[in-house]
Amino acid sequence: MDLSTLANLINAFAVTAGVIFAAAQIRHYRQRRQREAMLELVRSFQSPAFTSALRRVLSLPDGADTQQLQKIREVLGPDGEDAVYLVSLTWESIGVLLFRHELTLDLVDDFFSGPILLSWKKLQVWAEQWRRELKRETGSEWFHWLAERMMERERIEPPVPAYIAHRTWREPRRRFTETPYNSDSAP
Repeated sequence: MDLSTLANLINAFAVTAGVIFAAAQIRHYRQRRQREAMLELVRSFQSPAFTSALRRVLSLPDGADTQQLQKIREVLGPDGEDAVYLVSLTWESIGVLLFRHELTLDLVDDFFSGPILLSWKKLQVWAEQWRRELKRETGSEWFHWLAERMMERERIEPPVPAYIAHRTWREPRRRFTETPYNSDSAP
């Protein structure tokens, strides 16, 4: 093998290694971005404002008709519509993130399927009325879309609580080097 051929082989190997490294870095970046989106989502869901708003929305009657829409103000008080908007816009944001593949349906299902479906049962008529008032069909569109995805999923596979679905789960065995303390120093 002459020097030119050897140089070409080294060059081809270097380019291939670079492409493999770049692909691994892109994959790692996407996974990290998805993890960060998930964590931010959980943080927003656990805020006191959202928790309070969701609790208030879930206290509404299911499928309120047009006459009952006024009850949102009565049941939830003067700032009740703010609670409705906060819950609706949160689910709207999750719908967009899911559609754009920033979140997975499995992840959204694990964290939020129940609250999303229950909220939609309470707010569907409100959302439709809001669209008519705005003369714009895009009001709560992603919340609506997300609720439909959750309903489709539950029609295909009914929800099973984690304590039942994963009752046989066990923590993976740790290697000796991963123990929180050295066995020599154990009491």
